[in-house]
Amino acid sequence: MGTMDDLSWLGPPIDARPLFPEERGELLGLLRELDADEWRAEAVPGWTVRDLTAHVLGVDYGRISRDRDGHREGPAPRPGETFEEFIHRINQEWVDAAARISPRALTESLDMTGAAIAALWEGGDPDGRSLDVSWAGADPAPLWLDCARDLTEYWTHRQQIRHATGRGTDGNPRLLGPVLDTFMRALPHTLRHTAAGIGEQVRVIVEGPAGSAWTATRTSTGWSLASREGAPAATVRMDAETAWRLCTRGLEPREALARGHVEGDRRLGTAVFEILSIIR
Repeated sequence: MGTMDDLSWLGPPIDARPLFPEERGELLGLLRELDADEWRAEAVPGWTVRDLTAHVLGVDYGRISRDRDGHREGPAPRPGETFEEFIHRINQEWVDAAARISPRALTESLDMTGAAIAALWEGGDPDGRSLDVSWAGADPAPLWLDCARDLTEYWTHRQQIRHATGRGTDGNPRLLGPVLDTFMRALPHTLRHTAAGIGEQVRVIVEGPAGSAWTATRTSTGWSLASREGAPAATVRMDAETAWRLCTRGLEPREALARGHVEGDRRLGTAVFEILSIIR
């Protein structure tokens, strides 16, 4: 799994490139609605809405500088520091340094960088190779997956801002559908330690307008989302709100399991609820 030659186990490609202008437009519209108290509300543990917005700007500049401009300077992992620890450290360092940037300046900057991000992805080759997507077990990852993963990060942070300011999840299927599709590409990696016979399948159904179905099949080399005929040994059903919050750990697995439904082999079905589609 995860080789340069065959990435079919990740399932059919997702073309998220056309969705970046719409996603950024939704974020900018939301930010321009916020009052001073909402900018100070806690969005995620330890970060206010302003902090999280600054983080999004840092994500933009990192991607533009690295992938568009070939810039390789900047912080590096410390001796003994894991990748996750490194990412969390530099994210915090950026947010701390950006404390001097006003909400208005952040919003104006995100308007500019959003256009550059959209242009960068639009000009990319979806079949090319990109950064690894660790939560999917793809190293290197196809560019289409890295692109789709980027969209999910922007979408998730926007929902965190919405929830922090008393607004519910934006359930627009045009954006939420591809986000859920991307999150579910973590299924083979999630199930990698789950024993099953060759050919056994687990089917995940997310219900609602943005939902779909994904079938993971145990092969001789691991689990795969490549299309295969068969009857699933386990079927998992959940709604879209449960699915995206589980994948981003807005819900813990036991909470999501209580909200979902498992048919058939409960051991296989329960393993699905360990899915994680972010770096944690």
